[in-house]
Amino acid sequence: MKKEAITAYPINELAKNRWSPRAFLDKPVEPEKLVSLFEAARWSASGGNEQPWRFVVGLNHDDTWQKIFSTLAEGNQEWNIHVPVLILAIGYKISSWDGGVSGYFQYDTGQAAAHLSIEAMSQGLHVHQMGGFSADKARELFEIPEDYQPLTVIAAGYIGEPEMLSENLKERELLERKRKELSEVVFSGKFGNPAEIF
Repeated sequence: MKKEAITAYPINELAKNRWSPRAFLDKPVEPEKLVSLFEAARWSASGGNEQPWRFVVGLNHDDTWQKIFSTLAEGNQEWNIHVPVLILAIGYKISSWDGGVSGYFQYDTGQAAAHLSIEAMSQGLHVHQMGGFSADKARELFEIPEDYQPLTVIAAGYIGEPEMLSENLKERELLERKRKELSEVVFSGKFGNPAEIF
């Protein structure tokens, strides 16, 4: 299934076709594809080159997969049951420059996840990032130190068909993709004033 973005301006094909499905095939992801996702994340931009991102990866219902799955909110568990790869993304909170809490560890970890997401598309895979999980439970299960913050869980794999889902989720899967207009989010002169380039 494809859900190509109907863009107002030209963008590259990977970004145009990137979306977050809930229907995934119960098909293992080849190791060579999976490592490319993390390699793309590794080369993401990083403030001060601190590279605060860390990942815990669970595969094909192994023990790590089960632990990550158990942290998911009930609504996310419903559709993740067939997902072959679950990834817990974690950010290191402390700046090596001054020893304080970094103001951008979450931003940088998010960038790494975005690079992972686009690489997934180039490998014929899809990902779905989720905020609906228990960071506290993840911290406990994986013995994550206090200076690291669990930030999101990422489902990765081969896309399935909407018919695999419950009626409610199927309906959401088939909804048209929508975004705010650029004039609502890109400003010039002062906040809220649409940039003149549009």
